[in-house]
Amino acid sequence: MDHDHSKIEIDAYTGTPTTGHEWDGIRELNTPLPRWWLWTFYATILWSVGYWILYPAWPLIGGGHTAGLLGWHSRQAVAEDIAGLRQLRAGNVERISKASLADIKADPELLSFAKNQGKAAFATNCAPCHGAGGQGAKGYPNLNADRWIWGGTLDAIHQTISHGIRWEPDQQTRTSTMPAFGREGLLKKDEISDVADYVLSIAGYPVEHQDRLAKGQEIYQNNCAACHGDDGKGNLEIGAPNLTTKVWLYGGKDGIDKAAIVERINAGGGGVMPAWSDRLDEPTIKSLAVYVHSLGGGK
Repeated sequence: MDHDHSKIEIDAYTGTPTTGHEWDGIRELNTPLPRWWLWTFYATILWSVGYWILYPAWPLIGGGHTAGLLGWHSRQAVAEDIAGLRQLRAGNVERISKASLADIKADPELLSFAKNQGKAAFATNCAPCHGAGGQGAKGYPNLNADRWIWGGTLDAIHQTISHGIRWEPDQQTRTSTMPAFGREGLLKKDEISDVADYVLSIAGYPVEHQDRLAKGQEIYQNNCAACHGDDGKGNLEIGAPNLTTKVWLYGGKDGIDKAAIVERINAGGGGVMPAWSDRLDEPTIKSLAVYVHSLGGGK
């Protein structure tokens, strides 16, 4: 490469001077940037200087930042917007605070407001577990289906949201725990297999050992019926799920399979939902209850 500027010459094809730089016989043309581009570039520099002066921009040693001559701050702007929104909603929020859940449902205007507020609160607080549309996932109930573990009335949903399930810090939380029949030695391995087949059968699934269903039913009646009922349809008072449906909280990849039931009988336990009464105000909890109830599975 040659940097001898004495070799600057005019390119014969374009009429443009060269820079004097040459690479393997190829000469570099001295083509200046367009004037409009340069002036635009200079304008952006001037704009940035003005921005630094008017708005918060530069971090300071020891923490903080320059405030800017205008005294404007994005956080302050957001806080003002939120305060304005709260003021706008204050009337309906106050009405929800004083109204019963039944009154909210009976008032079209208040019901619409509660649904919208509940939907926003659901997206922030509930969707990470129950899904954006309340469709649930393995271990997290589907709130769209008419299948409730602890009840799907407005009051029951409100209770669940307020005090959670198996949430020890809340004294009003609802608690019931399925025994670990296998780990605690309450049932043997073949007995767990038999009762799992029986549970599959009452839900309408094919079973592995038809000839052992009678034995599985006997084991069920002796160990499971006290909570899930003689007919397997569950008990909302103690959070015992209905076993006769094809809606399963803990299922296999394609819904339910024997291995999933065996694991549940063997391990026992139950899911935990936090109590929201110490995190959300009462109008928001009421709005959440109304919104969840409206998803399609409310009683």
